[in-house]
Amino acid sequence: MDIFKIIDDLQKIDGDAVGRLEHASRRYFMNRVGSTLAAAAAPMAFATIVNKAYGQTAAAVDVLKFALTLEYLEDAFYKEGLKASGLIPDKYKASIAQIGKHESQHVAYLVKAVGAMNLQFDWTYGGKLSDTFSNFKTFITVATALEDTGVRAYKGQAGALMKDPGILKVALQVHSVEARHAAQVRRIFAVENSSPGTKGWITGNASPIALVQAVYNGEENLTQGGVNLKGLAGKSDNAVSEAFDEILTKEQVLAIAGPFIKA
Repeated sequence: MDIFKIIDDLQKIDGDAVGRLEHASRRYFMNRVGSTLAAAAAPMAFATIVNKAYGQTAAAVDVLKFALTLEYLEDAFYKEGLKASGLIPDKYKASIAQIGKHESQHVAYLVKAVGAMNLQFDWTYGGKLSDTFSNFKTFITVATALEDTGVRAYKGQAGALMKDPGILKVALQVHSVEARHAAQVRRIFAVENSSPGTKGWITGNASPIALVQAVYNGEENLTQGGVNLKGLAGKSDNAVSEAFDEILTKEQVLAIAGPFIKA
């Protein structure tokens, strides 16, 4: 799926959409991808959409509630980690705090769109984890799984937002922020778990976390846009798979994240 082609196609369908998004134009966003403002651009744009109540269909509301569930989970996770005494090494505190700040912003904006939810979390993952907030290796492992899931989850919902181009545009920008989170925590994971094979991006369906292989299943796909890219220009299968994120469906995501959420 070519994300920016989707955005361009949406502008052809609704030429006024970008103008109504004020600061969320493609040019505005892309001009800041490499700047220190990049991480803040998507949340600010999302606030603009929410405050204007831009064309939400029932499908869009469902997607936003789903996104809010995941953002609540990530927000609560980082808050617990940041308040746990001695958990996060000093060299990572600023980075983890910034990621946590973004998640809090995402929650705040989504709540404005669809209302608050009352969720409780089980950090033992159904009894499978015992030291999530006392062992940094466990903490960063969980962070990696959550962020990798979030990236695929946002992409998986893009199709459901085609009738809400304003929300789709900003959801894909939030997807970009989540991808940067994932890259950062994966790099920290690689250092702290002595896993040099773990890069800032996913290779094939290789899971650095055996407990949640489902997060990575399907990432080995080599067919994009109906074209099999195996052996493209002499590139390895791993290199091709690394170039694309694959989707996770809502059902797949909830099956992965479900043990963290108390009934």
